[in-house]
Amino acid sequence: MKFGTKAIHAGVEPDPSTGAIMTPIYQTSTYVQSAPGEHKGYEYSRTHNPTRRALENALAELENGKHGFAFSSGMGAIDTVVKLLNPGDEVISTNDLYGGTFRIFTKVFEKYGIKFTFVNMSDVREVEAAITPRTKLIWAETPTNPTLKIVDIPAMAELAKANTILLGVDNTFATPYLQTPLDLGADLVMHSVTKYLGGHSDVVMGALIVKDDQLAEDIAFLQNSCGAVPGPQDSFLVLRGLKTLHLRMQRHSENGAAIAHYLKDNPAVAYVNWPGFTEHPNHAIAAKQMRDFGGMLSFGLKNDSIEAANTVLSNTHYFSLAESLGGVESLIGHPASMTHASIPREERLKSGVTDSLIRLSVGVEDVNDLIEDLEQAIAKVPMAVNA
Repeated sequence: MKFGTKAIHAGVEPDPSTGAIMTPIYQTSTYVQSAPGEHKGYEYSRTHNPTRRALENALAELENGKHGFAFSSGMGAIDTVVKLLNPGDEVISTNDLYGGTFRIFTKVFEKYGIKFTFVNMSDVREVEAAITPRTKLIWAETPTNPTLKIVDIPAMAELAKANTILLGVDNTFATPYLQTPLDLGADLVMHSVTKYLGGHSDVVMGALIVKDDQLAEDIAFLQNSCGAVPGPQDSFLVLRGLKTLHLRMQRHSENGAAIAHYLKDNPAVAYVNWPGFTEHPNHAIAAKQMRDFGGMLSFGLKNDSIEAANTVLSNTHYFSLAESLGGVESLIGHPASMTHASIPREERLKSGVTDSLIRLSVGVEDVNDLIEDLEQAIAKVPMAVNA
C-alpha cells in the first residue's frame, strides 16, 4: 500500500453499527459490562477508547510499527519513555534539542537519579565516546530543532544494539511521510502529534510507536497507570488530519525548498539551516534516510543582532509570530526567547541557537506570497544588505 492510500485508510474501518465512514467520537468515560469482567474490549476510557484506538492503529501503520500509543501531549509521550528507566540509568541526547525535552530531562528527571549527557549527535563518534555501562537510552531528534542537524539513524541504531541500549527518535519534524525510523533500526518513535500529524493547529497530542511486544507492554502499563491520555475529540481531529498528511507534507517540502533557496540568495542573510543544501554537513545522510527535506528551516542575518531579528519577527504578515510548527499556516519564531528559552544561554550558543536565530515553519500558502512577506520584513532591517 502506497503512503497516500495508507494515510487515508490506515487504522480505520466504517462503523459497523451505522456504516459511518468516519470513526465516531466515542464520548464516554466507561462501558457497560454484561457480567463482572465480561466486556467488549473496553472498560474505562483512560485505558482504552475506540476513537483513540483507531488513531493509535493508524499511527502504528504509518510508521510501519506494530503498536501505537497516543498521549495528551508530546511531553506526555517523552515523560513515559523516561519512566521506562531506573535511578542510576544514563541517557545520551543531542545538544541541539527541543527546549521542552531538555527541561523535562534536566529539571524533572535528573532529581530522580537519571543522568543526561548532551553531545553533537551529527557525529556518531561523539555518541560512542559518551556511552557508559549505565547508558540505557539514546534519544535523537532528526532533523534537530531548531538548527536542522541530521542524525544518522542506521549508524545510531547499530551503535545502540551493540551496547544493548534503546534508541528513541523524535520524528516530529520529518513525519512518517518523509522518514520511518523504525525501518532504519530505531526501537521507538515519538511524535508531537500537535504539529504535522494533526496539521491544523487545533489539537495538542503526543504519540509513541514501537514494534517490540515487550516494549509495547511496558509503555501500555505506564500510559494507563499515569493517565496522560488524549480525549476522543482530539483523537478524531488527528484522524481527520492524517488523511491529508501526504498532500500537506508534499507542499510543505516544496515551499520549504523554495524559501530556503530564496533566503540563501538574499544578500541580507548570513546562513540558512536546511538539510536539502548539498553543503549541509550531513546532507548525504539526509538524502539517504529521508524522502524529502520538509518545511522547517532556520536562518541568521548578516546584521547579527537581537534587534535585527526582532525587526523581521515583528513585520511579517503571512508568517505569524507564534510557538509550535507543522500547521497549514506559516509560523515564524525566535527559539532563544520562545521554544528554547528553558535552555541556558551558554548551552544554546554551543549548539548554534544564537540570540538572533530565526526559525520558520513553512506552511502551504502560495509560496510567492510567502517569499514577498519575508522580503519586505527583511528589507526593514537597518543596514541589512551591507552589514
